[in-house]
Amino acid sequence: MRLGVLDVGSNTVHLLVVDAHRGAAPLPAYSHKIELRLAEHLDARGMIEPAGADGLVSFVAEAAELAEDKGCESVYAFATSAIREAPNGEEVLDRVRAETGVRLVVLTGGDEARLTFLAVRRWFGWSSGRLAVFDIGGGSLEIAAGSDESPTVAVSVPLGAGRLTREGFSTDQPSKDEVRALRKRIRAEMAAVAGDVLRAGRPQRSVATSKTFRSLARVCGAAPSADGPYVPRTLARADLRDWLPKLVEMTPDERADLPGVSHGRSHQLVAGALVADAVMDLFDIPELEVCPWALREGVILARLDQL
Repeated sequence: MRLGVLDVGSNTVHLLVVDAHRGAAPLPAYSHKIELRLAEHLDARGMIEPAGADGLVSFVAEAAELAEDKGCESVYAFATSAIREAPNGEEVLDRVRAETGVRLVVLTGGDEARLTFLAVRRWFGWSSGRLAVFDIGGGSLEIAAGSDESPTVAVSVPLGAGRLTREGFSTDQPSKDEVRALRKRIRAEMAAVAGDVLRAGRPQRSVATSKTFRSLARVCGAAPSADGPYVPRTLARADLRDWLPKLVEMTPDERADLPGVSHGRSHQLVAGALVADAVMDLFDIPELEVCPWALREGVILARLDQL
């Protein structure tokens, strides 16, 4: 069957169309996305501004039409932290439903962590043993660990690259004091949940997903996306430590010229790198493996299991 997944994230809104059936890997058939940066369309109270809601409605309407054109039997549409945390999130959801006919389901942070974990487990298989999975989004960091298809621990921490950039840096080239203060905040908030993850046992495989981790891995020498999803990719703590001070000194345009970094996300790269560095340090991980599957694939796999 052909299924569609519409992912409304804090940075990107993405329609992914796949050909899938139970017992087989979902094969991407079509992809369409824009960097709406919904989390940047917030007022002082955290409300989604009219411009952000307008852009979301417009893209969802376009995505629904594209999914129909591509022959999707069904489309599962979901939203994450930007909608979840906005005081007027329900109003925006009601408007999307009224004007497009699409019902967006809001995932909890725990849902995000569990579904991403499912995707990683299916990608690497049972021989991976106990997995620890880390996903840096725009608004939150998801962490999950376990030995089965459902993680033993699944938590969400407000340490997304976009959120931290907005709240921690006053300019695109942060000062040393701002970097130090944000580093301290990240490590304090992550340490509060690290014990719950580590208490259940050390992972046999530590995995990273999401655009931020993929970009950092590429900057540190991983193979380009053009080489395909089956090429092993890793992010080493030592390489990231070497790159961090360089990223801090660069302008957004200079970061955007690095391999694997888009202009739309270059301003978030420093905050994302600080989170990745804290993950590898606090969880004592010398190297993270990068998984090409993440939340969207987890949603598809869970949907197939239900069907």
